[in-house]
Amino acid sequence: MHAILEPLPRSDGVACFTRLYLEVTKAVQAELAGAAFADPHFLQRLDVVFADLFFDALDAHEGSLRDVPPAWVPLFEARSKRGIAPLQFALAGMNAHINRDLPVALVTAWIEAGIDPSLGSSQHAAFERVNEVLARVEQRVKGEYLTGWLNTLDRRLHRFHRIDDVLAMWDIRRARATAWVNGGALWAMRSDAKLEAEYLGALDRMVAFSSRGLLIPADTTLKKVRRGFRRLQRDPLWWV
Repeated sequence: MHAILEPLPRSDGVACFTRLYLEVTKAVQAELAGAAFADPHFLQRLDVVFADLFFDALDAHEGSLRDVPPAWVPLFEARSKRGIAPLQFALAGMNAHINRDLPVALVTAWIEAGIDPSLGSSQHAAFERVNEVLARVEQRVKGEYLTGWLNTLDRRLHRFHRIDDVLAMWDIRRARATAWVNGGALWAMRSDAKLEAEYLGALDRMVAFSSRGLLIPADTTLKKVRRGFRRLQRDPLWWV
């Protein structure tokens, strides 16, 4: 993730998501340090398979959007657009990664571990335990995207701030719980490759649709003024 971030400007949509992903990952590791799990190998392997799906999508994007899972396309298409807040990019990435990638990663981890993904399993208990930690960590990290005097003033001047709508659309605990259910559906279909592909395709499209909603520009008048002022500082004659 550090290698992904290094060449990218901070405003790049992929960079915004990667920063959130990296900070959440480090914070969760710190909170779970020393914690005992019934099947730690399962969680470790799930983390690796899960992260690789994001890296694979990004690698595919370097070639052509046609090779990218549809759930990731909205973020990649919008990554350089103005008027979209960093938090929107970050949550759109989380949306694609958890709602699309996590069910796929779960099936891979279940198959490799040779386990049945029942709701009462030790693996599910560990998964839910991580959900609670993730929810706390994500809330804290998201707050960092909303701090600063200008953001505070902006939110007070614009009561129906678009960011409020975005935050209301996203809940990591609910998303991960749904991912387990969708993973179970893919698991049940694993003997029918055609049906499994159709289900994943429908899931991909649904996640892409919700990501487009998360990425509707959140510009306000104050932010436009700030952007114009910064541009004027860089080039006083830009409007000539």
